[in-house]
Amino acid sequence: INPATTPIAPSPAPASPVTADVEIFDPPLCCPTGLCGPVLDTTLVDLSEAIVAIESDGRKVARHQMAAEPQAFVRNAEVYRLIRERQLEVLPITVVRGRIVKTSAYPTLDELRSALASA
Repeated sequence: INPATTPIAPSPAPASPVTADVEIFDPPLCCPTGLCGPVLDTTLVDLSEAIVAIESDGRKVARHQMAAEPQAFVRNAEVYRLIRERQLEVLPITVVRGRIVKTSAYPTLDELRSALASA
């Protein structure tokens, strides 16, 4: 074997990053908790409580803010396609194990648990 012409075996691919069971792609928000501003946003408070409950079940949840993590929106081809087609009205988008389960509104805890059970 001639070492000058012997191909070098590729190194093993790095392990893929841990993906979340649930990903939420938020619309532009001043505050993701709903606790800022003069009026309490109960929808965001309910979502925060649902996320805590899902995480206490041992599931991983990731929320993506458009201004802070634009690459997350581009990385998910389906999310990116929906935003290009329907603009920001499609947000928020909820993805469970890679499958879009809800658009244009945040999921309830029951909806999240049901989607996780069927995924």
